[in-house]
Amino acid sequence: MPKHKILIVDSDAASRNFVARKLQEQKFDILQAGSAKEGLIFTWRDHPDLVIADPALPDLTGEEFAAKLRNDSRTEKIPLVALSSDHNPERIKSCREAGFNEYITKSGQAISTLNEVVNRFFGISEEVMKQGGLMIVFMSAKGGTGTSSICANAASNLAKQKPESRVAVADLVLPIGSIASIIGYEGEQTILSLAEKTSDETGPDFLGRELPFMETWQFNLLAGSTDPELSSHLTSGRIWDFVTGLKSAYDYVFIDIGRSLSKITLPLVQHADLLVVIVSTDVSTISLTGNMLEYLGSKGVKKDSIYTILNRHTGPEGLDKRETESTLGVKVNTVIPYLSTNFGFANSQHCPFTIKFPNDTTSIIFYESAQEMVALARKLREG
Repeated sequence: MPKHKILIVDSDAASRNFVARKLQEQKFDILQAGSAKEGLIFTWRDHPDLVIADPALPDLTGEEFAAKLRNDSRTEKIPLVALSSDHNPERIKSCREAGFNEYITKSGQAISTLNEVVNRFFGISEEVMKQGGLMIVFMSAKGGTGTSSICANAASNLAKQKPESRVAVADLVLPIGSIASIIGYEGEQTILSLAEKTSDETGPDFLGRELPFMETWQFNLLAGSTDPELSSHLTSGRIWDFVTGLKSAYDYVFIDIGRSLSKITLPLVQHADLLVVIVSTDVSTISLTGNMLEYLGSKGVKKDSIYTILNRHTGPEGLDKRETESTLGVKVNTVIPYLSTNFGFANSQHCPFTIKFPNDTTSIIFYESAQEMVALARKLREG
């Protein structure tokens, strides 16, 4: 992980030094200030990458401190984290409204939470995500829409279209993965087993060399979690290591997050070269998708970076393409027709749909949509 500079602003020297030591263990450069005035001077002068401040400052309230940073063009976008002993919901609300991105209460879990937050801010950056292979993220607002199957089939089609390129699929559906059972992977290597190793041990060379290659599907697989309990220990920082490592080792990285939109997966969605959203035709799923898209829009995800697939997996009923577009306010790029039992049969045989049913019109749809996704992802990356 790149080295970053963090400023800690806290009038309590013991607390400040404790937090500093914990962050220094992660190789961050640390600056310290004992007052709001010092904190402002250090921020404007030394340009830290993140500021952690206790809102109970002696010379300004935390809200005033945040407002001064937010009202200055030099610091208006700097990540700002409150680390406070005040658990009052009104204080939490006022600090957030003043400009704090996160509010962490001091407790036995505070350092663990702080590490999560820090790694989330630094783990995925625009600069880093514009490097390496193209990253295409697949997601849905509701389970059972075929997201994992479509992700695996899209990656397989691309790999066969571009045999000179390296394609990887990462299953980040939490708390338990779903792609391994579709493509027939039964190995012991999973994201959990790799997370037990250090980031140095699982760097780009390792990921490019050691991930299992699925011969039938023609891509390498980072298998998902097999244990819901253990998956809760995955951190955003570790996910960052895997994703950037994959992007360094492969030309194309397909990431399936299913409906697992969380603080870990949101940065991947925000910085994907292309976001593929799978929608089924029933009104409830489309309504949930609309809510999800509205939320993602508030987090900076632009509509032109979304590739929408309408999957008629449950039957020919429900909203059509035009009605779906009107309801969601986004273009539906591809429609997968009702396939009866064929899709499920291909999955049960651990076989790509285009191999099992090469003459089906849906095989052409998979082939063409894979091309379209990559072309759009590359256009967005370059433009």
